[in-house]
Amino acid sequence: MQCLPGLSSVDCVACLQANVRSYQGCCGGNQGGTIRRPVCFFRFDPYPFLDAFDNVESSSPPPQSSQVPDQESQPTAPPPADGKTISTGIIVAIVVSGVVFVMPLALGLVLLKRRQSYKTLKLENFKTIEAATDKFSGNNKVGEGGFGEVYKGTLPNGTEVAVKRLSRSSGQGTKEFKNEVVLVARLQHRNLVRLLGFCVEGSEQILVYEAYKDSRLTIIGGIARGILYLHQDSRLTIIHRDLKASNILLDDDMIPKIADFGMARIFGMEQTRANTSKIAGTFGYMAPEYAMHGQISMKSDVYSFGVLVLEIISGKMNSSFYQSNGSAGNLVTHAWRLWRKGSALELLDPTFGEIYQSDEATRCIHIALLCVQEDPEDRPTMSTIILLLTSSTVTLQVPRAPGFFFQSSRDQDSEAEGSHLFSKPVPCSIDDAYLHPR
Repeated sequence: MQCLPGLSSVDCVACLQANVRSYQGCCGGNQGGTIRRPVCFFRFDPYPFLDAFDNVESSSPPPQSSQVPDQESQPTAPPPADGKTISTGIIVAIVVSGVVFVMPLALGLVLLKRRQSYKTLKLENFKTIEAATDKFSGNNKVGEGGFGEVYKGTLPNGTEVAVKRLSRSSGQGTKEFKNEVVLVARLQHRNLVRLLGFCVEGSEQILVYEAYKDSRLTIIGGIARGILYLHQDSRLTIIHRDLKASNILLDDDMIPKIADFGMARIFGMEQTRANTSKIAGTFGYMAPEYAMHGQISMKSDVYSFGVLVLEIISGKMNSSFYQSNGSAGNLVTHAWRLWRKGSALELLDPTFGEIYQSDEATRCIHIALLCVQEDPEDRPTMSTIILLLTSSTVTLQVPRAPGFFFQSSRDQDSEAEGSHLFSKPVPCSIDDAYLHPR
């Protein structure tokens, strides 16, 4: 006797008892046979088969019994036609042989059916995604990163989605793909992207997110809250490791959503830092201690956040600043030079025009420079950053030189002229207790 895997014990017993009653009603005179139901199987033979029970001793038959199984009792082996009872060995042979014979067959059928259903489901998903993006048309392409391309699309029910199609030649393998799916599914926050589904079809690995508009401004606080949730407020302590502009999405209400958790690292409850030999992420956003020594901590995400703030304020990408500016260095270096000259507002994107408050803009640049300081111990925590962003009464410390600062002879010549900037705090300086909470 055997039931299909997954069937409850109560339903299994009921099905097998029904098979026993069917045997008693129709097959008592037969020497062997089977009775099948959709979820259970019953086989009877007066002898061992498939040479599986040749070592079973059955020379001494037990006392005769005329007990008939009912709804409340377990089924017993039926008597043969000549009225002799079957030995205990034969009973064992019947039951165990049924398991040996039926289990692989039933399990194989179930797995085959599930596999066929899964292949059909995957194929339907991939076709749906192809149709939603007009076969990944270039007209629907809204972004591109190191691991693949992102397309806008519309599902048959009218839902707008963002489709991330991982490149076959990218460095993001199955491990990172699974990591992102599992993490995003477990995390829930208004500033984290929501994963609607995923598709694996052959070499294709696709993630489907809620659709968001590509915009900027008024998102710094939301990004900070999203990172704080990862670092401190979620059930897991998570270091993102790949915070950058293309991984921040905005919804219709301009609420930022942090995306792409393929490189994310889970920390233990009391863990504050870790080392890795696999440096993953985007150069320009990586903290120096991570890029050069593989040291991971919350402060490495803080550095990336600082670069993001400078990009949002300036409207320039850190990675392309050299080409667009025509001078050596990067956006962090450029911001630092302007800050030392007392010309921080020159960093602002010209499209702001006159619609901004100079104090708020200066404060954002100041916070960003605190985040990109070379020594991770000097950088504020995300909880402190949110405090600094939301309270204009809390003053800020003077920032130290940033990581990956490209110093030129011009910087050295102006060091004496600009030294007065570092001799005393600017009109906003924060207590060490805020920057380095114990």
